[in-house]
Amino acid sequence: MNPAAGPLPPGSVVAVVVTRHRTGQLVDSLAALAKQTHPIAHLVVVDNGPDRPAREVVEACGLPAIWLPSWRNLGGAGGFALGILHALALGADWVWLADDDGRAADDTVLATLRALAERRGLAEVSPVVVDAGDPDRLSFSVRRGLRWHRTRAGLAAEPSVDAGFLPGIAAFFNGALFRAETLEAIGVPDLRLFVRGDEVEMHRRMVRSGLPFGTALHAAYLHPAAHAEDKPMLRGRLHARHPDDPVKRHYTYRNRGYVVSQPGMRRVGLLELPRFAWFFLVTRRDPAGFREWLRHMRDGRRERFRRA
Repeated sequence: MNPAAGPLPPGSVVAVVVTRHRTGQLVDSLAALAKQTHPIAHLVVVDNGPDRPAREVVEACGLPAIWLPSWRNLGGAGGFALGILHALALGADWVWLADDDGRAADDTVLATLRALAERRGLAEVSPVVVDAGDPDRLSFSVRRGLRWHRTRAGLAAEPSVDAGFLPGIAAFFNGALFRAETLEAIGVPDLRLFVRGDEVEMHRRMVRSGLPFGTALHAAYLHPAAHAEDKPMLRGRLHARHPDDPVKRHYTYRNRGYVVSQPGMRRVGLLELPRFAWFFLVTRRDPAGFREWLRHMRDGRRERFRRA
């Protein structure tokens, strides 16, 4: 469970996983990592819930590993920031990120990502994130222009796809492979965002960096479906992300308020007010919900990052 005495060999991949109170899912996630045909030099697991520790799972995974307990829950953003910095300190040339509730779909995912990154000179490459219960469907809807894709086939039919590679868009916390130099250029996830919006904000920085990145559609990462919070309106032509849980709403809307106020996202931010006004006032007839949304969005723009 201790890091190597010296730096890792050139070209080494370090996997970083963030977990909290989900040892059952973590077992599956780490088992999929251990089976990869491309070697993983080291595994770093950041445990945001050491009161119910995952140490035994990490020790039994079969990979050289470090268990990093955090007695303050850093959330996904802080957990990945800590894990990434630790991986870089170990001397990683590549960092492979994964959440504890997802897993590689097969044992060639890392090899596929690494080969594609080398062949195309990519700064980052991600697998397509698919529904663990129905791998033909996407776990997260993907927007291209005004169209939302919910299936792998629909995404693969996008005009911008080139030989199974979708440039300029990627999921960062479910199987994303980064060059070390990329993380030095764009930084690590923002601890203040805690949960919700952290991946979007990091994606914003990647786009603004001008570095080449994207999604390999022939590599897949399995993840529970995440469509329940996407509420349809205008007969399904648009949707609004509205968690039923008030704590999730707090983080979702507050962090969104921050993200859409940043350079590169302000045009998107202009569309948020009419879209959510329609959702709350016309679709749901919920003025109180609209006021709550405005309050959280305003807090985000003002960078008032208080925990719920």
